[in-house]
Amino acid sequence: MKVLKFGGTSVGSAENIRKVKEIVKSQSEDVIVVVSALGGITDKILNAAKMAILRTDYFSTELTEIRERHEDVVEQLFEGARKEEVKDQVSHLLDELERIIVGVSMIGELTDKTLDKIGGFGERLSSYIISEFIEGASWIDSSKLIKTDSSFGKAQVNFSLTNTLIKAALGELKGVCVAPGFVASNAEGEYTTLGRGGSDYTASIFAAALDVSVLEIWTDVDGFMTADPRVISKAYVIKSLSYAEAMELSHFGAKVIYPPTILPVYKKGIPTYIKNTTNPQEPGSLITSSLANGKDRPIKGISSISNISLITVQGLGMVGVTGISMRLFSALALQNINVILISQASSENSISIAVDTSKAGVAEQAIRSEFEREILNSRINKVEVESDLSIVAIVGENMKHATGIAGKLFNTIGKNGVNIIAIAQGASELNISWVVKNSDLRKTLNVVHESFFLSENVEVNVFLLGIGLVGGNLLNQIQQQQAKLLKENHLKIKLVGVANSRKMLLNRDGITIEGFKERLETEGQASGLQAYKDAIIDMNIYNSVFVDCTASNESPTVYADLLNANVSIVTANKVAASSDYDNYRNLKSIAQKKGVKFLFETNVGAGLPIINTLNDLVNSGDKIIKIEAVLSGTLNFIFNTISADVPLSKTIQMAKEEGFSEPDPRIDLSGIDVVRKLLILVRESGYKIEQGDVKINKFIPDEYFEGTIEDFWANISKVDADFEKRRQVLEADSKCWRFVAKYENGLAEVGLQEVAHGHPFHDLQGSNNLVMFTSERYNEFPMIIKGYGAGAAVTAAGVFADIIRVSNI
Repeated sequence: MKVLKFGGTSVGSAENIRKVKEIVKSQSEDVIVVVSALGGITDKILNAAKMAILRTDYFSTELTEIRERHEDVVEQLFEGARKEEVKDQVSHLLDELERIIVGVSMIGELTDKTLDKIGGFGERLSSYIISEFIEGASWIDSSKLIKTDSSFGKAQVNFSLTNTLIKAALGELKGVCVAPGFVASNAEGEYTTLGRGGSDYTASIFAAALDVSVLEIWTDVDGFMTADPRVISKAYVIKSLSYAEAMELSHFGAKVIYPPTILPVYKKGIPTYIKNTTNPQEPGSLITSSLANGKDRPIKGISSISNISLITVQGLGMVGVTGISMRLFSALALQNINVILISQASSENSISIAVDTSKAGVAEQAIRSEFEREILNSRINKVEVESDLSIVAIVGENMKHATGIAGKLFNTIGKNGVNIIAIAQGASELNISWVVKNSDLRKTLNVVHESFFLSENVEVNVFLLGIGLVGGNLLNQIQQQQAKLLKENHLKIKLVGVANSRKMLLNRDGITIEGFKERLETEGQASGLQAYKDAIIDMNIYNSVFVDCTASNESPTVYADLLNANVSIVTANKVAASSDYDNYRNLKSIAQKKGVKFLFETNVGAGLPIINTLNDLVNSGDKIIKIEAVLSGTLNFIFNTISADVPLSKTIQMAKEEGFSEPDPRIDLSGIDVVRKLLILVRESGYKIEQGDVKINKFIPDEYFEGTIEDFWANISKVDADFEKRRQVLEADSKCWRFVAKYENGLAEVGLQEVAHGHPFHDLQGSNNLVMFTSERYNEFPMIIKGYGAGAAVTAAGVFADIIRVSNI
């Protein structure tokens, strides 16, 4: 024998009731079918009663809608004379309901006893309709079998008598029997109810009393999910879990099963399935008495309760005083306030409790009344209520066998900028619960779900600024490598924001790279830098990284705000790292404090691993003694290209056309770009240095840097003749020009140097860069890093590499 329970959504329409019939008819053994009211009907009945007590006629509207809803279902399910018979019986029950509610309206009183009587009408109606629709099915009144005390509104089951009655009535059942859920009765035969969600409880009571082979709870989801799929799209069905795990998940907001349901079947060890009425082919979730499989993940699921308030009672006068907790919880119990979470300091000087926000005011008053004397004597100096909070809980019996769960949990949450307000963990290690702000709930759920349920794959959410050459190349590279990164590195890079100087496009679920420019233009919001920054912070997405692919002087002004919001920074923009030393150190400090990344590898050498290598040297205890470098791919290209046939002015034009130079080549020719790069290397080596400390030896007169860019292009050819004469002399001596940056003994300078054949700088080709680090370890033979140092593609590759490094936070 089986017990099948169908919830309100499962019987919410004629179409769904037909699916219920198919499921019931497909069973190969005798079946007891327990049903809820049609979806939403119980709420309408109770609402009608509440309006009736106000002695208004508004309850009539609700009653009319309830009648029409049931008549419509009957109209769709039945035909001919059978339809009329069912309609008559439904009408008779609805007339009885109406008489009671009219009576409430007349006397202006609504007792718990009356609420219990009318509260089960929805189940009585639905179960009758379904029993008539399933051929050969019988109907039985659950209220005659499930006996309770007379605590109307919160009745307790008399299991001894109930089990006897159920066995007598259904022990020899053959075929299908349909019964209403939720309803029961006391010794006098008066209606009582089992609490909201009580239809699950009804099914469990029947199952335990009859020792059935299995209990199936049919609902509108495929089973217990690892998290709420409305918040976490990647949540998936938990195939199996223990009774204890199911109870904990249900208590903390997983609205799949009514928590008391589990106790009767747990005592009898009856397997319980959670299945989907509209998707019956899915296996669902199996709840059993066996412990979680040792090979399973230590965490089975994550759930949450929103809109709770945390009440903290604190005072040194509480330390060592017996009975404080007893008095606290007794005062709350007298007000029928359920405590959801308890967190107490080991010093006993404070205790925090979480309650539903709607009860917070009553709870605070009850506590203040109970401890009025202690508050007046300052033995308790604080009764504080904090609202707009949520409780998050992870559940899993295997947690007790896995070390480091709490450490990983809170480290991951903290690095994503979520502040934990209170923590509670039972000694059984089945559950770890914590309190966060409502505004941080979505991020918390996503962070924890990824960390514990999708740990094979790490997701990095990218907000891109700048879609020019570097930004465009970056997105192309990400698009080309996405499948490989996911397959081989379990890394998913998701574009969730993109902006240029005019518009921004944001999507928490991801922006398809293909065609993003058109979408930005047609769907993007008008924005500026500050608006984009504010939007990123407001979205509050976990594992976020802001990628700056501009050369803007303005964009680095938002770095500090983003880092403080726990958004990592990856930038190809040299302005921040080469700005005032205090600003540079501040950004590094914020990133370290917040546990996020501030990466700017491409600031020096484009895609070359220069800064990362330098960081490894310094972090491992080496000391940089001297830096010598050719750091401008643009200038190196120019001095490798200059010849008798290609004058200096022509090489500058070619560098711009090839995309090696800045939009204004004078930035490269002035040496300022090299100064910035040297500044960054010296700072990353551990030395304090400002831009004004670097000596610049210019090779083009100052007059060419004045005026407009058009003036520059009109006049630069005037230096060609002089440079050609000097070049011929160099060529005769087998020398070449290199624009060299150097730091040693606290002195930094950049300038054009003549390099002899055999020197490492001499054979640099094209736009290549080369850096030599002389350190305490690399002294006689300096470390040399050499390769392409300019170009949009290699710069984008360097940015891409930094984004991947962010995933390792």
